[in-house]
Amino acid sequence: MTANLRDEIIYYTSYRMNFWNCNRPCFDKNLYFLLPALFKHPSIHPSQPPRRAMSSSSTHNSSSRALRIGIIGFGPFAQFLSKTITKQRHQLQATSRTDHSQLCARMGITFFSDVGEFLESGNDVIMISTSILSLSEVLKTIPFHRLRRPTLFVDVLSVKEYPRASLLQVVPEDSDILCTHPMFGPESGKDGWEGLNFMYERVRVRDHETCSSFLQIFEKEGCRMLEMSCEKHDKLAARSQFIAHTIGRVLAEMDVDSTDIDTKGFESLVQLKRGTERDSFDLFSGLFIHNRFAKQELENLGLTFGKIKERLLQRMEEVETTNPAENSTRDEN
Repeated sequence: MTANLRDEIIYYTSYRMNFWNCNRPCFDKNLYFLLPALFKHPSIHPSQPPRRAMSSSSTHNSSSRALRIGIIGFGPFAQFLSKTITKQRHQLQATSRTDHSQLCARMGITFFSDVGEFLESGNDVIMISTSILSLSEVLKTIPFHRLRRPTLFVDVLSVKEYPRASLLQVVPEDSDILCTHPMFGPESGKDGWEGLNFMYERVRVRDHETCSSFLQIFEKEGCRMLEMSCEKHDKLAARSQFIAHTIGRVLAEMDVDSTDIDTKGFESLVQLKRGTERDSFDLFSGLFIHNRFAKQELENLGLTFGKIKERLLQRMEEVETTNPAENSTRDEN
């Protein structure tokens, strides 16, 4: 068996298995027989791991353990995630500039008003769930020297290159960094996380057991696990999430709303507008300011609107020139 053929089979089977884990009906069960033979084949050396596409499904096969997870920034998104995480019997602790002690008590979460005491409480994982715009200021207030042991730092922000660079600057060298983006929220995830996208990059990971246990929180809920670089995420998000937010904001500024003659397409636009209005303008600003690819997409959007307008006006002029009588009749009416 050639190395190229072996790699292609591993990639194909792992890719299909990843989609099977997401309950998608595209898995070819006949490929199962290939796996034992492949991994017993002498040409596969332990130092030659399968392609990266397999990494998302590999977390499912690792042993999971209960984690002590600390959360910095206990706003609506962190509260939303916590409801599911606590159901998996992980122990949660939180600290925030706003006093959420009563809410945390109702949720069975320990709240720390002092961030130093929070760091000394022995978290396995510290999840940073601040707003994009406040990340820099929050990181400046964290006394990292009060950490008792190496810890996995995880961010859940909607942009990725920015927190990646920020965490690499301040997180102690003996602690790990995992950048993630759960690509859903309280509205889209209200009925569960099955099939919803969860992006992550292992930026600096040495404690693979802790990292795997954290990722399995989302995998167990049925998320579609997507391992990719923070750079690739931001490129894709600029052309998807940021564009969606921008169009939604445009529709909101136009005060677009439902009518008695809505088409299905227009109903989708109204839902986009309403979903955008539920998000803060700070989030929208963060998606623009801290994603270097968003600026070009905004420029492209403006240029494209201009081109479409120009084509429409040009077409109207051609019609009026070709059918002057029709144009005259329309003007009279």
